[in-house]
Amino acid sequence: MASVNNNIPPDLWEECSSCGQLLYAKQLANEQWVCSRCGYHLRLNVWQRLQISSDPGSFQPWDDDLPLVDPLNFPDYQSKIERARKHTQMNEAVLTGRATLNNIPLGIGIMDLSFIGGSMGWVVGERITRLMERCADQQLPVVIFCASGGARMQESLISLMQMPKTAAAAGRLRAAGVPYISVITHPTYGGVTASYAFLGDIIIAEPQAAVGFAGPRVVEVTGLEIRPDVQSAEFQYEHGMIDLIVNRRDMRRTIYTLLCWFQGVRPPTTDEQDSKPATVGEFDENDE
Repeated sequence: MASVNNNIPPDLWEECSSCGQLLYAKQLANEQWVCSRCGYHLRLNVWQRLQISSDPGSFQPWDDDLPLVDPLNFPDYQSKIERARKHTQMNEAVLTGRATLNNIPLGIGIMDLSFIGGSMGWVVGERITRLMERCADQQLPVVIFCASGGARMQESLISLMQMPKTAAAAGRLRAAGVPYISVITHPTYGGVTASYAFLGDIIIAEPQAAVGFAGPRVVEVTGLEIRPDVQSAEFQYEHGMIDLIVNRRDMRRTIYTLLCWFQGVRPPTTDEQDSKPATVGEFDENDE
C-alpha cells in the first residue's frame, strides 16, 4: 500500500491509496472515486455515496434524533462520539431515510467507516431496524450500503443485541414481500456481516471489498491461519455468499435495474436509463 503524501493540496489532487497514482480531484469525482490507473475503489463518505446513489434533493432523513447511549459509562466514549460527529458531519455511523433512484422511491441506509469504524451500537441497530420496519409498512424497497469494523465494544452486550434485532427486522421485510438489496463495501466485518449485511434478497459487493466476521488482526491473535484471499468479495462470490460483484460506476444502474424487476417493470436500455425512468405497470410478463 502506498503512503499518502501529506503535501498534496486536498482540494486539487488525491492519491490512490492502492497504487499511489495522483488523481485530479474533479476527474476522480466524475469517475465516482474509482482510480483510473488501477481500478481501486476509494472509500466514500456518506454524502458522496448518497450523491451517486439517489436523485438530487430526494433524500429525507429518518430517525436522526435518537439519543446518545452510553450504557457502561465507558471512559472517553462520549467525547469520542463528539469528535466523530465533528469530523464526519454525522451524528452516528449510519444515515437512513427515504429517497428516490431514477424516480423509484426506496428506503436507503448508508454506513460510514469514518464514524468510529462504522461500528454498530444501539443507535446504528435501531436506525437500521426502524428503516426496515417502516419500509415493510410502506412497501418501499430497501437498499443498504454496508461498511463496518464490527460491534461497538463501548456498548458491550447492548451492541451485540443489535444483531438479532436487525436480523428480525430483515425477516419482517421478507414476510411483507418487500425487496432488500444489501451492498457490501470495503470493509464489512463483525456483527454487521453476521446480521443484516448478508440477509438481503440480493447481495452485491464492490470489487476487492474485504468481508468477514473477524478482521485480519483478530484472526491473527487467535493463531489461526487462513488464505489471504478468503476475506474478499471475490472469494465469497466464488463460494456463493455474494450474488454480484459490481463496479461502482455501474452500481446505480444495477440497483435501478433490480428495482425495476422487483416491481415487475421492464428496465430501460442502457441508453434510456438516464433519460426515461421506467414507470410501474408498463411491463407485461407475457411480452416476450
